[in-house]
Amino acid sequence: MTAFPVPVCQPIRNYRAKIFGGYANIGYKATKKIYFYGFKVHAIVSDDGYILDYVVTKASVHDARETVELMENTHPSNYYLLGDEGYLGKELHQQLKQMGYELWTPYRKNMTGAKKHNDHQLMAIRRTIESDFSLLTYYNAENNRARSLIGFQSRLEIAILAYNLAYCLERFN
Repeated sequence: MTAFPVPVCQPIRNYRAKIFGGYANIGYKATKKIYFYGFKVHAIVSDDGYILDYVVTKASVHDARETVELMENTHPSNYYLLGDEGYLGKELHQQLKQMGYELWTPYRKNMTGAKKHNDHQLMAIRRTIESDFSLLTYYNAENNRARSLIGFQSRLEIAILAYNLAYCLERFN
């Protein structure tokens, strides 16, 4: 599971942007330490690297909020889920356990038992998924320049389709 931001304007225009009014809002991207105006795409990626399902939310929605809805819609065959630090939380772990899924998230460095919990093999798998998922920027999923909701959705779906097809062709060649 992972999520990525889709800004619809430059950060300097966050507070005066009128595009997608009522649908988009301001969110924070912790890795780059910037605020952005737009949407956030939450996706479930199979262990092979294919995007199984996705949900588009406002930028301010936390990653863990949409996880249960994604799992109810997708029903992946693997019952072990990998997430990043955005999916930490006992409540989410309990909800997914009731659904029959086991969620593994790396601990933050300052948490007790972090060195013991953060298994190198699982971290390597997580890193592979993140690097494969970063290829979506190549297909302009993060730089969606649409001006309507229909255009936004179609461009995002085309980017995800192109990603999955390219991943399939790369895998079988």
